[in-house]
Amino acid sequence: MLIWIICAAVFIGLLIRNPYFFQDVHFLITLFRVRLRVSRYRERNYSILDRFLDVVKTQPHKPFVLFKDETYSYQDADKLSNKVARALLDSGAVTEGDTAALLVGNEPVFLWLWLGLLKLGCPVAFLNYNMKSQSLLHCFHCSGAKALIAAEEYKDTVEEILPHVLEQSVRVFILADQCQTSGMESFRDKVNQASTEPLPSGVRSHFTLLSPAVYIYTSGTTGLPKAAVMTHLRIMSMTTGLALMGITSSDVIYTTLPLYHAAGFMGFTATIERGMTFVLRNKFSASNFWEDCRKFNVTVIQYIGEIMRYLCNTPKKDSDRCHKVRLAMGNGIRAEVWREFLNRFGNIQIKEFYGATEGNLAIHNYVCKIGAVGRVNFLHKKAFPYAVIKYDHAKDEPLRDSSGFCIEAAKGEPGLMVIQITQRAPFIGYARDLKQTEKKKLHDVFKKGDVYFNTGDMLCISKDNFIYFHDRIGDTFRWKGENVATNEVSDVINVADGIKEANVYGVHVPGHEGKAGMAAVLLKDGEKFDCIGVFKHLEKFLPAYARPRFIRIQNSLEITGTFKYMKVKLVEEGFDPNKITDPLYFLDEREGKYIPLTQEIFSSVITGKMKL
Repeated sequence: MLIWIICAAVFIGLLIRNPYFFQDVHFLITLFRVRLRVSRYRERNYSILDRFLDVVKTQPHKPFVLFKDETYSYQDADKLSNKVARALLDSGAVTEGDTAALLVGNEPVFLWLWLGLLKLGCPVAFLNYNMKSQSLLHCFHCSGAKALIAAEEYKDTVEEILPHVLEQSVRVFILADQCQTSGMESFRDKVNQASTEPLPSGVRSHFTLLSPAVYIYTSGTTGLPKAAVMTHLRIMSMTTGLALMGITSSDVIYTTLPLYHAAGFMGFTATIERGMTFVLRNKFSASNFWEDCRKFNVTVIQYIGEIMRYLCNTPKKDSDRCHKVRLAMGNGIRAEVWREFLNRFGNIQIKEFYGATEGNLAIHNYVCKIGAVGRVNFLHKKAFPYAVIKYDHAKDEPLRDSSGFCIEAAKGEPGLMVIQITQRAPFIGYARDLKQTEKKKLHDVFKKGDVYFNTGDMLCISKDNFIYFHDRIGDTFRWKGENVATNEVSDVINVADGIKEANVYGVHVPGHEGKAGMAAVLLKDGEKFDCIGVFKHLEKFLPAYARPRFIRIQNSLEITGTFKYMKVKLVEEGFDPNKITDPLYFLDEREGKYIPLTQEIFSSVITGKMKL
């Protein structure tokens, strides 16, 4: 009897010291099952395409994709993707192993195109349809694509880069019934005429789980966007990883996130892996969000922080809690928005996670701790080693001790998140860019010869072992759910009329996720700032989210001893006219120009009266 009392006392003491004991154990059990499933897939060389074809056989008539008033079953998707594959095969545009690039928005044809190309054994590059001119051309060349398929609405965008694309003997298709532009071919008519018969597996005979499946673009920490390589094995690993969130085959998942982003795309592949139903919307609409959820009986939603904030900012309705949503999966939600969302829309489990598109590990907040992106679990960390290390912001590099090794940050201290590169957690890198791939690696971190993936993010581990996002480092900021490389923006500003140099960085705006773009600008001698001309120049070459919201005119731009622009002080000063004597300008999109940043505008921005 005494032994039982002692055991009970020890167990109670354990629970007091670790109130999340049961959640930690449940997470580890689920993780073990997920890893076991991935191992079985690997042994069988079983890809997401194999899984899709199996689901087609077992539940052909189950709704697979819902879009507006359209419903497509798994069988419908199989036949439509067969038509895509046969149209491409008959045209001779691609053969097994050739890459095709898609410039298509959130619509079902995006999904059929990807599945069809998968059936041909062709990797696919997902181009960001917000990209313009040189940035778009750069992204296309990164993939080495032999074919470009674009939606009709992006025809003008393609025409801007068409001469350069055609020089590479690339076939260019427009999703239309006819196309009169020289160098472009219609594609919808070819698909309509193609057979729905399945393709023989021999057309993808060299296909393995280590073959590239998708290229997804990320700004990373420097330079132009880079094409992160997603192999078939990585897709299966990431997709099954979403099972850690608690999704099941009976769920209906709703996404308004761009399919060219990893998060939105993984929502689709998770649908296939679990045999769920996928509800797709072309663009996020705060006013229609819950109506869609009710209309389609949605049980799981995908989000980024901005989506949750926009939903909380909509007028309150009596129907706010009238829905079947039980789970929200995503990242970037601020603690105050998290609380407000739960109070208003009901008891929805919010499963925040942290990970990079090209990264080698994802961290999950499986206990739904408000504000946290994850939780340290000893056994998980043992299997997939990661650390938060001290960082020298002045030198823009990790801080090292006298032996040359990195130093772990103390509990509660922000530091750089790094993840060890191992066979279990590989870092594949970027397509056709060995230099940038190597830049993301940190060598000799804790011992000679070890290699870690540099996430470029500052995180903090609390005393109770929860992980919190702190900030990004390097030449990048995140705005409107997109990563923006400051060097890319600077390069565009530098060739605007009257501009000599530009130093771009991100600044915090109260009430907003991420950071808004700001540029400290040095004018050419004798030149004045052209408020309209600069706006038109940026509008032509940069997507809306990458255009600086604020511009600061300086007499000189400070640089470091290694000739890098100094940004720390500029970031700290922000865009407050009370602290800055330099002329400040604000991006007025309605007027189509930059206007002087007055005290009145500043107050409207920080109080949220003026939307950015």
